[in-house]
Amino acid sequence: MSLKIAAEIYPKSPSETVEEPLVVVKEYDEDRHKVAVEKLERLCEVGQSGKPSLVTDLMGDPICRIRHFQLHVMLVAEYGEEGEVVGVIRGCVKTVTRGNSVCVKLAYILGLRVSPRHRRFGIGTKLVEHLEEWCKQKGARYAYMATDCTNEPSVNLFTKKCGYSKFRTLTILVQPVHAHYKPISSNVAVLRLPPRLAGSMYNHMFANSEFYPKDIDLILSNKLNLGTFMAIPKKYLSKCDPKRGILPPSYAILSVWNTKDVFKLQVKGVSPLTHACCVGTRLLDEWMPWLRLPSFPDVFRPFGVYFVYGLHMDGKCGAQLMKSLCGFVHNMARDDGGCGAIVAELGQRDPVRDAVPHWSKFSWAEDMWCIKNLLKDTPQKSDWFTSRSSSPVIFVDPRDF
Repeated sequence: MSLKIAAEIYPKSPSETVEEPLVVVKEYDEDRHKVAVEKLERLCEVGQSGKPSLVTDLMGDPICRIRHFQLHVMLVAEYGEEGEVVGVIRGCVKTVTRGNSVCVKLAYILGLRVSPRHRRFGIGTKLVEHLEEWCKQKGARYAYMATDCTNEPSVNLFTKKCGYSKFRTLTILVQPVHAHYKPISSNVAVLRLPPRLAGSMYNHMFANSEFYPKDIDLILSNKLNLGTFMAIPKKYLSKCDPKRGILPPSYAILSVWNTKDVFKLQVKGVSPLTHACCVGTRLLDEWMPWLRLPSFPDVFRPFGVYFVYGLHMDGKCGAQLMKSLCGFVHNMARDDGGCGAIVAELGQRDPVRDAVPHWSKFSWAEDMWCIKNLLKDTPQKSDWFTSRSSSPVIFVDPRDF
């Protein structure tokens, strides 16, 4: 997936000999490196010539995707005497659950880029090693990265050269934002929960899940968080009191993160015919919204995404309530100009997955998470690799997306 790590490293051919370049890894300095990093990002845009590609606009802030972590860093690789920026990598450290209510300090590695002209010199490996050392100094026991399972260069770099192991596989579900509103049943009530109450409920719901962040309160109170919402049967509205822990027999809950104020996406490289067909569906949906046509959003100009996280449902009507809640978020996005899609990422065994509306054609069936024990030389009583979580749920931190 282009939003995850896109490591631009390719193996040498047997007959190829190259001279090792002089490369120095340094911490990112905005005044010195910003322009060069933005140029490098453009050079490394994912996509093959003549084929559609999804590109990311960081909107002038190279560290936007890690800025909201308390412990974060961006490293750059400088080449030669002139200090040309030929590689970048980003990382953060946080405390999360690893299942069974056990917490561990974890590093997340993302945004690895290497200049196309300077590949096959081991620059990517060098950046990963330097970032891992920084993470260990901050107390991280494990490090993980995420990438599309079809991204062979990225998978090979981390699993074959850097010692990572394939750990978990998640599904990314994408729902386009249409021009029409999604119908919400008159029998469903949607409540907005205060951040403190939402955090308390999440602490209970996700205590045994994997990757649940201990700083959930900071996430829920962040300006990018648009709110936590709960859908319940309207007939229980007078009896429901989440503040006192009184919940109806069935309910659904989720939170919404506004990534469009962090970065924007854009689809490039589609044929004129495809472009015309997509625009046509949108126009028809705008002119005749009562038909509720499954129109295609305008993704050919920069667009934003709503990321939904903390999805949980309970009771025999939980799945239907989750679908209604997703419709509610769709209508929020429809009223917010520039939002083109709603995205959720869930574990493949998570029961919520089947209740989330999405377009299969635009979703990713296998987003691969790879992990490494940074303290493998130190004896450990138990290891995340060998201990099985008691829950099928993997909590996806919206800051990771």
